[in-house]
Amino acid sequence: MMNKSRHPPLGQPPRISRSPVRSSTLGPGYSVANSNTRILGPQGGTATLSSAVPPAASANLGLNSDRLRTQMVRRLREQGISDDRVLAAMQAVARHDFVDQGLASRAYEDAALPIGYGQTISQPWVVAYMLAVMAQDRTPQRVLEIGAGCGYQSAVLAQFVPEVYAVERIRGLYDQARLNLSHGRARGRVRLSFGDGMRGLEHRAPFDGIVVAAAGVKIPEVLLHQLAVGARLIAPEGAAHQRLILFERTGPASWHRVELEDVRFVPLRPGTQA
Repeated sequence: MMNKSRHPPLGQPPRISRSPVRSSTLGPGYSVANSNTRILGPQGGTATLSSAVPPAASANLGLNSDRLRTQMVRRLREQGISDDRVLAAMQAVARHDFVDQGLASRAYEDAALPIGYGQTISQPWVVAYMLAVMAQDRTPQRVLEIGAGCGYQSAVLAQFVPEVYAVERIRGLYDQARLNLSHGRARGRVRLSFGDGMRGLEHRAPFDGIVVAAAGVKIPEVLLHQLAVGARLIAPEGAAHQRLILFERTGPASWHRVELEDVRFVPLRPGTQA
């Protein structure tokens, strides 16, 4: 079971320290089912509740999506997400519009789902947690997302951040995200680029927040330098064992680091993929 007592609640700022905050070792019997998800032991933390409609009702999902999103947001609040900006953004964005039609009936489950090219759309809790920690006690005006995927997290960010920049390295996903972000409540709110996310976007820096949606063995130092002083970067780090890492820039050449939740993400890779 994960020792949640070492992690401060989202209602309070995490205690940023040069000494890492670590969770306890996962209990036996745990298996990883998805990427881009939080890791819990057999009795770990909150239960995973499914709010998706059965497959037979997927044709009517558009009529039910408001209710299903409300259930998802209620579940997120019960799981400890308290930032009203993030919760309102998750309520506003239709997650089923960002997944394959065949998976639309599962869009509001608390699970990661495949989006093609070996990638996934992150578990709703992971999206909400990362954005809440990045923006906690701040009003970010310019945020960079590394690994746009299908565009869902970018769309959520754009509901409360005026300038959202997102980079995707896989051409097929970049095209998919561009299409997904061209309509609905995210239309025209995200500046999407095709490129190597490990390089960031130096010409748009500094950023008030950076969110990385793939795990590197180490977080690229170039991204830390693209943070504004006082801003935060949150990213998964590690290979076989991954954990969310929070960096806060405290000066021109100083950063504080804290380790948060155990997670499982797809790997962060350099370059681009046609």
